[in-house]
Amino acid sequence: MKKKVCFLVTEHPFLDARIFKKEAKSLLNRGYHVTMIVPRINGYLFDIDGTKFKNQFLSQTFTYEGINIITYEKIHWENNIKKLNYNIQNEKIDIHLDDLTRLGLLEEADIYHTHEFFSLYSAVIIKRILKSLSKKKVKIIYDSHELVPDPNEVKSNRIKKHMMSLLNGMLKEVDYVITVSQSIKSWFLSINPNLPVKVIYNAPPLYNDYKPRNYNKETFRIIHEGFVSNTRGNFQKIIDITETCNKRIDLRFKVIGGKRKTDPKMPIIPAQLLNKIELIDWIYYHDIPEGMKNGDIGWIDLDTTSSLNNMYAMPNKFFSYLNNGIPVLVNKCTDMYNFIKTHKCGLVVDNTTASATDYCEAIYYLYNNKDELKQMSLNARKVMENIYCWEKMEIDLFSIYDQLNN
Repeated sequence: MKKKVCFLVTEHPFLDARIFKKEAKSLLNRGYHVTMIVPRINGYLFDIDGTKFKNQFLSQTFTYEGINIITYEKIHWENNIKKLNYNIQNEKIDIHLDDLTRLGLLEEADIYHTHEFFSLYSAVIIKRILKSLSKKKVKIIYDSHELVPDPNEVKSNRIKKHMMSLLNGMLKEVDYVITVSQSIKSWFLSINPNLPVKVIYNAPPLYNDYKPRNYNKETFRIIHEGFVSNTRGNFQKIIDITETCNKRIDLRFKVIGGKRKTDPKMPIIPAQLLNKIELIDWIYYHDIPEGMKNGDIGWIDLDTTSSLNNMYAMPNKFFSYLNNGIPVLVNKCTDMYNFIKTHKCGLVVDNTTASATDYCEAIYYLYNNKDELKQMSLNARKVMENIYCWEKMEIDLFSIYDQLNN
């Protein structure tokens, strides 16, 4: 009989690249029966860019690409931290179960694979209930995409204290933790040195039509993958970098992602830069390599001032750039810095809060040292082929499942 896996999701869109496109599809292909329980917002599932699916996926349950999908209305868990912590610490089971926990319980899966802090809570309650009913002993995977709670986040100390207490209680019932960077792994091990933790990076499948990049051209193109708005994506910095650099070189910025549909304001490109900055809408996961074809470097700028999460991040776009042989330009974030230093596949600005001027100086250096840049490009692609592509990552995913099934 096929082993039954149930993904519990509280925040992410159901077509999330890591959750659906990679992990769920890999497990399906491995022979598992995979069910995902995912949130709706005001009755509708939502896409990666926040757009609601108003003309499709309207059934409460359906099968999509072989994956069982069960839906529920999104829950605002953050309003009940104190109660959730009380339930976990005192081994209480609220008879009025929330929809996610209730639906997950009905699945009676062998493994509950959770993707957020609050979906982990549901899994722990499910595990306790099934154990109390002597039905089965289930396993829990906590797939921690981010560091939660973030010690540096601007939030009341009381809430942080409750969240940390809640996490400590939940981790006692977790069978395996998956996370996305070495620093986050170390953070978990500082909480519990005996916790089984493995890093599975947010890497895409290997792009098979890759061709080595040609840097013998005057125009220099920077790729930024991700949504932009007046408050997201550092769009003003993109404008400042483009304007400043074009006083010395022909620099173009290509933004893949455009505007998040839930953000009412769209950044305005100054008239003099309309032919220098290209905004294109969010593109399908498998089309990203095509969208990056003419890029020379990939840009990441993360605000680390109140986010340890950003300091430790290894985002999807980082590996998308490398997959296409595009060297990465980034501010000084711990894990990306260590990766680039090890594999020589990009350039790190020596500043955690890098300015537009800092980036311009780095861009001039790369533009004027194209032999070095080309070697960075070759290194980027090589490290994806040999170590970090999804085909390598899924081997680690399968090994975790094999251990839990023994």
